[in-house]
Amino acid sequence: MDRRHFLLAAGVVAAGLAAPRAGVAAQGAALPTPALPGDKSLEAALRARQTQRSFDARPLPDEILPGLLWAANGINRPEAGKHTAPTAMNRQEIDVYVAKADGLFRYEPRDHRLERVSTEDLRAATGKQAFAATVPVDLVYVADMGKVAGATPEEKAFYAGADTGFISQNVYLYCAAMGLATVVRANFDGAALAKAMGLPDGRRITLSQSVGYPKV
Repeated sequence: MDRRHFLLAAGVVAAGLAAPRAGVAAQGAALPTPALPGDKSLEAALRARQTQRSFDARPLPDEILPGLLWAANGINRPEAGKHTAPTAMNRQEIDVYVAKADGLFRYEPRDHRLERVSTEDLRAATGKQAFAATVPVDLVYVADMGKVAGATPEEKAFYAGADTGFISQNVYLYCAAMGLATVVRANFDGAALAKAMGLPDGRRITLSQSVGYPKV
């Protein structure tokens, strides 16, 4: 396959993920068919990739969030249950949470659906930057440290960070291809955010990432 047009092939894969449903905020809502960049080449996405910290307040359309999440860590090989982002020893230990104005959700890639975790708007807790509280979507990456590869705490922390980085870069490339703004962030109160999210012991927040339209 011509890697320059891998995103076009992704559209073929995503076409069979999920039929459109009524909204993405309901309890256990199946996500609409993802919006994908079609004929946007890998080269074009790499050239456009950038960090942006100024966001427009308008919400993301319903079809954008499914595409964003599928690109981040969705299933691209259903027959094997493999993801768009690799993990060390295929441990698949990273969960992607979505903080929006209408609550906190966890992405379930195998069913391509959102599971509501809370009705509370936790966006402000995902980062100390002012824009975190108002950007349409804040992604929060959470590692199950009991599943992470590695024999020592240091190795586990290394692999959890690396595996999160793969997901974050997928988000960067999707945003570049779709004309979205994004910035990955580590400036947050991890203990307070974990408590607000209701995370069980053994889960570690590795990074957060804001996504929205760029302010013009």
